Amino acid sequence: MNQERVYQVLRGPHVSEKSTVIADEANQVVFKVAVDATKREVKAAVEQLFEVRVRDVRVANVSGKRKRFGRLEGRRPDWKKAYVALEPGNELDFIGGVE
Repeated sequence: MNQERVYQVLRGPHVSEKSTVIADEANQVVFKVAVDATKREVKAAVEQLFEVRVRDVRVANVSGKRKRFGRLEGRRPDWKKAYVALEPGNELDFIGGVE
């Protein structure tokens, strides 16, 4: 996979309460990914960019919410997230707590 596609596949980490709990308990990291990204592309991108070993990748399509502002009604775009399970001994830390 070329370097340009790596940066297109991974949009960024998805930090939420649920993703923090999953990171602590199951050694998994959650990423926002491109809508057209496949599991194999996500695995290759994470391994190439962060130099870790990936055990498993699960993806979920997230529907955009309907939002209103007064009389105006709109919709947020759909997006995709990937749950990346890392091999034992590998770790990614996006929050970087103070020691």
